This record gives sequence, structure tokens and C-alpha cells, in this order.
Amino acid sequence: MHSIVFERFGDPAEVLTLAKRERPAPGPGQVLLRMILSPIHNHDLMTVAGTYGIKPPLPAIGGTEALGVVEKLGAGVENLQVGQRVIGGGQQTWADYYLVDARYARPVPDGIDDETACQLIAMPLSAKMVLADLGLQRGDWLVQNSANGAVGRLVSRFGAEKSVNVLSLVRRDAAVAELAAAGITNVVSTEQPGWEARARDLVGDGSIRAGLDSVGGDGPAQLACLMADGGEIVIFGALSGQPIRIEPSVAIFQQITIRGFWGAKPRLAPDVIGRLLEEVVAEAASGRLTLPVDAAFPLDRIADAVRASTEPGRKGKVVLRGR
Repeated sequence: MHSIVFERFGDPAEVLTLAKRERPAPGPGQVLLRMILSPIHNHDLMTVAGTYGIKPPLPAIGGTEALGVVEKLGAGVENLQVGQRVIGGGQQTWADYYLVDARYARPVPDGIDDETACQLIAMPLSAKMVLADLGLQRGDWLVQNSANGAVGRLVSRFGAEKSVNVLSLVRRDAAVAELAAAGITNVVSTEQPGWEARARDLVGDGSIRAGLDSVGGDGPAQLACLMADGGEIVIFGALSGQPIRIEPSVAIFQQITIRGFWGAKPRLAPDVIGRLLEEVVAEAASGRLTLPVDAAFPLDRIADAVRASTEPGRKGKVVLRGR
């Protein structure tokens, strides 16, 4: 079989290569899946670059999420059947075939399309988890940046479903109209001076006590200038690749706390996470949640896929396509 490997950490477009390897055999409690679609997530690229919280032993196969079809069951597996479409429980998914831990895998209902199914874990589940982690209630305000990204859009949507007010910041004026077309309101562009006043006008008499930063650099400082004293900023990502820059007065005088959120080490109980995943799958099965794919590439075009995944203005995820 073929897989995408990296033998050193570095620029994903340069270090990821196509390699031929033996097809793995499932051990007890494992399942062998044939890969259908596997998305390229930011954390996947950070892992390849060596800047993520997990550094796999090298050489390594990329990919952390996929939709696959069951090819073979390992000993003791009773919750899955050959031929089923399956999500969850996978690693090293940028390959023709990959193994999953059957305990964390679940069949995909027939009503969910392949493009949506291959993305159900990392983005929708993370969006629901971070909202639950923040403990936001009906009527509360949350301010987030990178709001036109996949997770940002989902946070806006899931927040609205719980009657949580979400103020969304974007870096391009054009992104305001893009989000409006998707039904997302309370959006402010930071491209032009005076954006802070426009943001405060949207909030009105409300008080923002939670911020979600996915940018890094000056991102948390922009959130803090809109937030009430005693609020909390959660660092979800670092799209800018820059260290956080924030004045000491934010912590001293505004009494704002800053902490991180990482789905690999959640503060939520397993049963809560399981319930949130059930919500995601149910919404997708009903057709209320669809996740678009901007482009699909075969494994042998991994460099093109990586470059496409970093282009601004995409309408959906870039994914790798199995054979």
C-alpha cells in the first residue's frame, strides 16, 4: 500500500513524501480500514513541522482523522462489521489503509455524505467541547477571532443553538459578507481602524466574559480590549505562528485569565464528550450539519494538497482521497 510519510520535521510541502509500505494487520481489538477521505487539519501540519504538542517517533505517517471502510476485524471486535463506513479511533490515516482502535470507532449512518463524515471528529466535536468547557449559558457573550475558519463558523452556529451570543472577529472586510451569506451575524472586520467601536455597538449593554483565540500574536489582546474585567481567554490555536503579545495590565488590572484548550487533554468527562459526539452525528444524519470539501487530492499529490490547505478564502477543507 501507499502512505504519506515524513522522516524529519519541517515544512510539510517539502518533507512529506509518498512511500510504499506493507499493509498493516489488525491486532486484538483493532480494525483495518480502507481510507476513503482524510482531511488535512492545521494540527496535522503542525505535527509534521514539529511544533505540535505531540511529536511522533520518526519516520511517521501523517493524518489523524478519516472516513474508512472496514476491511478486516481483529480478534475480539464485535461492535463493527466488514463493509461499514467508520469514523474515529484512527491515527496515521494518510494511507491507503490504516488501523483503528475499535473501542473509539463508530459506524456512520447512511444519510451522512462522505465529505461531512470524514470531518465529524476534529472540528464539530472540538467546537462543542470548547463551548461546554467555557461553561457558557443562555444570554452570555463570547468573542472569538478567526471566525471565518471551520471551527469559528461552527462555534457561531452551535453557540446560537444554545442562545449564546457570539461576537466574531475576522481579518478581511470581505469575510463579513461571506459569513452573512452563511447566516452568521455579529461579525466585525479588524481590517479598518475603528473596528473596536463597531464591535462594542453590536454587544450593546452586554458584557463579554469569555474569549476564544485561534490566532496568537496580537489576537488575545484584541479580544481583551472588548472583554469585561474578570473574564477568561482560551487559546485554541495559533494560526499566525507568532508568540502571544499582551500587556501585563490585562492580567493585573482587568484580572483576565488566559489558558489553553487542547482536545487531546480535555477537562470534560468522557461521558460528556460522548454525548457531544452523539449530538454531532445526529445533526449530520438529519442533514442539519454538512461540512464542505474545497478540494480532494490523491496521495501522490500531497505537496499540492498541503499548499491548497493553506490558501486563504477556502470554502471548505482540503482532503486526501483514497484509492
